[in-house]
Amino acid sequence: MDQDAVMATLSDLFRDVFNDPDLAIGPATSAADIPGWDSMTHITLIVAIEQKFGIRFRASEMDGLHDVGELAALVAAKRAVAAV
Repeated sequence: MDQDAVMATLSDLFRDVFNDPDLAIGPATSAADIPGWDSMTHITLIVAIEQKFGIRFRASEMDGLHDVGELAALVAAKRAVAAV
């Protein structure tokens, strides 16, 4: 799964988690850009991503992320490793 496909799936997950069918995200989107992105929705979002993609994040991986583009790259990398 390439990064574009990951971004498309992440967009759907973000819309579901934030209950906003019109929510638009891009690679530079961060928590500061989305109203309601607090610690609880962050956890809900991460769990939804892990379930959808069949991956697990380590806390150290999450600490280094600054935007959705970095998240998408991490998901794509984990999916690539899982496919091997």
